[in-house]
Amino acid sequence: MAEVKGSLVCGVVAAFLSSAVLALVEDLDDTFKDTRVNDIWLVDFYAPWCGYCKKLEPIWQEVGAELKTSGSPVRVGKMDATAYSGMASEFGVRGYPTIKLLKGDLAYNYKGPRTKDDIVEFANRVAGPAVRALPSKQMFEHMMNRHDVLFVYVGGVSPLKEKYNDVASELIVYTYFFSASEEALPESVTLPELPAVVVFKDGTYFTYDEYEEGSLSSWVNKERFQGYLQIDGFTLYELGETGKLVAIAVIDEKDPTEESGRLKTLIQRVAKEYREHFNRDFHFGHMDGNDYINSLIMGEVTVPSVIILNTSNEQYFLPSESIETMEQLVQFINSILNGSAQAYGGDGIIQRLKRIAFDAKSTIMSVFRSSPLLGCFLFGLPLGVISLMCYGICTAESDDGSDDIDALKREGMTDEEEEEEEEEERQGAAELEGPEEGENEEDDVREKDPEEKKID
Repeated sequence: MAEVKGSLVCGVVAAFLSSAVLALVEDLDDTFKDTRVNDIWLVDFYAPWCGYCKKLEPIWQEVGAELKTSGSPVRVGKMDATAYSGMASEFGVRGYPTIKLLKGDLAYNYKGPRTKDDIVEFANRVAGPAVRALPSKQMFEHMMNRHDVLFVYVGGVSPLKEKYNDVASELIVYTYFFSASEEALPESVTLPELPAVVVFKDGTYFTYDEYEEGSLSSWVNKERFQGYLQIDGFTLYELGETGKLVAIAVIDEKDPTEESGRLKTLIQRVAKEYREHFNRDFHFGHMDGNDYINSLIMGEVTVPSVIILNTSNEQYFLPSESIETMEQLVQFINSILNGSAQAYGGDGIIQRLKRIAFDAKSTIMSVFRSSPLLGCFLFGLPLGVISLMCYGICTAESDDGSDDIDALKREGMTDEEEEEEEEEERQGAAELEGPEEGENEEDDVREKDPEEKKID
């Protein structure tokens, strides 16, 4: 009896805890539009049939629990975009899952990795003020240790500060923005004039120059990455949005070799030592493995090797010879800048057709690799039906066509021509059949009858 009671208690507790966790993520309906204004919401727009949405579901529950327990003002919800398609379209949902943070009249799209830590960090960053103040040197150093890239406005009220605030509101989805007085800066930092916008990264800092860099928004978008990165598919997509080319050392980190380490070191040195020459046009980094690169160029890149990608027009550049020294790497990069290096790929019509064929082939191969039986059913059955239809059409016999042709011919003939054609057909048939003996005798009798009558 005690065991039964214990099991019942455990069941009730488990049910209570599960319901409490589920309550951290609220199911939203069509009334959400009117009730959301006074709160900050992080919403997952999903479709019940979407596989990616199902994969995100347990992560989304963890996000709700993390934000709730940490005291964040952000409320977490989810909405079936197929059941409430009108509301989903109002928020600009065009794919599933779509994650948006709704703050007043603003809606911020989340485009980062779908992990709990990344989503929570995004929610906390965007939910707070666009520009955060750093009142002291201790706070400044604390933020320097927490962030790899730090944007700081230094100075008082000015037109530059207004531009900085606007850029911060626009790009808060990507990085943090801070403001500080000159007294809060480390002693090693000296600025030629104030006000100024400074980015701290890679152990140093760089100042925005409106005359050389152009718009502040463009400069921030290009400088929000470290000088050298470990690159994956998502990072490469983000780097492409800056308009820069990406120089990549393709290596195998699971099986490191001396050649891989040498190419990685060369890329790192060029990124640091030639920053003034190449920072405006290039990002630098390394990628583990060549699978993603191969899918981009629809070919195969050797490992280890160096490749430079232009994601804006899908072109890529390969060195004509093996890169052995930093001087050779610098020469290769300069040849791309002056236009003498041969470009491969592109986004022309032929390349687009090749991309369609390549994607179709990759999809079919992935289906067969993951589930051969399903692949045979999906692709074999339609091909079999089409083959049977083609066979039936090719082997079908019909005399209707010849009859129609004869009828058309006769329509254009006069009565005399029709009689002549019928006479020719009868004569041809008679020649094919051949004369019979009885018929010949009757013909002879008919021919002799008149003569015999005269003689008589």
